[in-house]
Amino acid sequence: MIDFERYSHLSFDCYGTLIDWEAGILGALRPFLERHSVKLADEQLLALYSRYEEEGEGGDYKPYREILRNIMNRIASGLGIVLTGTEVDVLAESVGAWPVFPDTVQALEKLKTRYKLVILSNVDDDLFAETAKLLTVEFDEVITAQQVGSYKPAPQNFDFMLKKLGVPRGKILHVAQSLFHDHAPAKALGFTSVWINRPDIRRATGRPTRVESPPDLEVPDLKSLVRAIGL
Repeated sequence: MIDFERYSHLSFDCYGTLIDWEAGILGALRPFLERHSVKLADEQLLALYSRYEEEGEGGDYKPYREILRNIMNRIASGLGIVLTGTEVDVLAESVGAWPVFPDTVQALEKLKTRYKLVILSNVDDDLFAETAKLLTVEFDEVITAQQVGSYKPAPQNFDFMLKKLGVPRGKILHVAQSLFHDHAPAKALGFTSVWINRPDIRRATGRPTRVESPPDLEVPDLKSLVRAIGL
């Protein structure tokens, strides 16, 4: 059992945890594919996105906007599509419109009555700034991959957060959906974590993720976490 009283900060992954990034990605790519008369199952499209994203984040640091452009180029090339005009920016320009999960805003408002709220996200500052307009809740700190110069699951992203917040890791409860990007490194570094195990289309394509130490709590959504805390 987690003693929720011991924490002063909740750190959140954003895309996949607060934002329905699968719906956002599909919403951006479906019209693009239709314009080029290409059909591809949602699972296949998301699997391509995930593979190219992971490869882009794993090398030397590049801004996320550049990674998104590379994903567009690789998806198009693999499907025999020649990008026209501004199509290379279809994904990057869509990020700020990716939808918020229905329970996100209300849950964050309740959680903010007790905790300081922190974003720890694999994104650029300007892209998150657009997302922040949809979340509406003011975060106490926003930490992006652009600030750190690396992408989760790199441990330096969590180390950067600790230095910026200036509080012991025992005061931070990390809340996230991704086992690979968040829980594996968070647990390895000694953080307590809550797995928001939302339905995930990509899981059907399944890259297995091994977590040496499992998350401390698993809930299906943010409103369940709010209930578990007693707010």
